[in-house]
Amino acid sequence: MPLYLVRHAKAGSRHDFDGDDRERPLTNSGRKQAAALAERLSGASPTVIVSSPYLRCVETVEPLAVAMGVHVQTNDHLAEFDHLASKNVLSSLRGLLQRLPDRAVVCSHGDVIPALVESLADEGMRINGSPEWGKASVWVLDRNDEDFVSARAWPPPVVD
Repeated sequence: MPLYLVRHAKAGSRHDFDGDDRERPLTNSGRKQAAALAERLSGASPTVIVSSPYLRCVETVEPLAVAMGVHVQTNDHLAEFDHLASKNVLSSLRGLLQRLPDRAVVCSHGDVIPALVESLADEGMRINGSPEWGKASVWVLDRNDEDFVSARAWPPPVVD
């Protein structure tokens, strides 16, 4: 059964944002992407929604949580990497993903998702199709009892 790994939707430039980057919100375009993601992912009947605690990630999955009548759970393991991140961080992330129920939706960042997908591929996960790293893209990770066996990427939703 799959697990859905979502990159947060469009948020303004971190350099143009006055304040703590953890509180940087989605742009209008990002909110439209979040609504489109909610529509698409609600058809997957998510069991749980887990997000980085950064506002832009939580806002990306909030429309889905509202549609499903659940709360967004946050987890610090999904936060942006401190650039001194080690294999232990990736190991913790893999452990988190392995513990989540099937059809979980997980939202994280543009540095975390490629590192995690590449790490899983190094361990034998097959990647079907072309990688997609854009904001509001989704990786569908298929797993058996213990291992992630294949992955495919959905491109970001097209919004005005």
